[in-house]
Amino acid sequence: MKHLLLLSVSLILSLLAYGQDIHWSQFSDNPIFQNPGNTGHFKGDIRFVGNFRDQWRAVTRPYSTISLSVDGNNNKLKNLGYGLLFFHDVTGDGSLRTIEVQGNLSYHLKLTADSMHTIRPGVNIGINHRQLDFSQYYFDNQYDGISYNPALATNEILQTDRKTNFSIGVGSIYQFYKNERVNIIAGIGAYNLNKPNQGFYNEVIKRDIRANIFAKGIYKLNYDWDLVPAFNFSIQGKYREMVLGSSIKYTLINKLGQYRALYGGLWYRNRDAGFISVGMDYQSWFVGLSYDINFSKLTPASRTRGGFEIAVRYILTRFKPKKMIHRICPDYI
Repeated sequence: MKHLLLLSVSLILSLLAYGQDIHWSQFSDNPIFQNPGNTGHFKGDIRFVGNFRDQWRAVTRPYSTISLSVDGNNNKLKNLGYGLLFFHDVTGDGSLRTIEVQGNLSYHLKLTADSMHTIRPGVNIGINHRQLDFSQYYFDNQYDGISYNPALATNEILQTDRKTNFSIGVGSIYQFYKNERVNIIAGIGAYNLNKPNQGFYNEVIKRDIRANIFAKGIYKLNYDWDLVPAFNFSIQGKYREMVLGSSIKYTLINKLGQYRALYGGLWYRNRDAGFISVGMDYQSWFVGLSYDINFSKLTPASRTRGGFEIAVRYILTRFKPKKMIHRICPDYI
């Protein structure tokens, strides 16, 4: 019975992988995947971001996703942001492998002269490659009446075991910026607008358009503490995902070119999981960790084990301001 449950869960998860794009618990820490309008939206010259997620290790073969991105601002056209995103995802018993490369562009527009209100529309164009190892599956025709015999033909007529398509996405973000510790960013985007065919058989199976809405902000509580809430809502075909929660930020030091801060957060993914997150800013570096605790209908198989995730960010500033050392004038001058 246990093996039957694991086989059923594995098959369900593999089918879900066909219909959904990848997703992240630390959605705010993979910015240009979240919305192309985030491209180039940061203080600095070049931003490097890396993300890794490992999930469903207790249910079937682990689902493993890695993402790398780089984005920046054009030196001549200061309002133009550009970026490149790569991700690699392997899911389920059939090792469904997805490799995608996206190019992103955005443009910064001021709504007010003081830049307190701004918008940044963006677009991405990607090349998506998917392939599946059918040799790792078991078929009814390979059962000889007594036991499973892998030498028997599957009698499955497969059109192909791989597909390569391109995809188009658009998005835009709005920011209200009072200061570094009081601001709000909200965005909306739509992806897979051309609905690429992802079917491996003769039947055409369109990938559904994914719509995404998000908001995040920071609110100063006192001299050292900030509240950092966020939510992310996605719709793709019949699937819905809503994540909401907040981190608390504690600034250890932020003066004379020294910057350190710690984060701790609690988050909820609707009808699926809760997760905790911790992170740290160290100068131009950020490292975040999170762990999902599953409480969906898969709990008997998952044993509440969801997924582990890590996010790393580094912002390069080519021209760093010189440190100004203020000296006290002697009282005899």
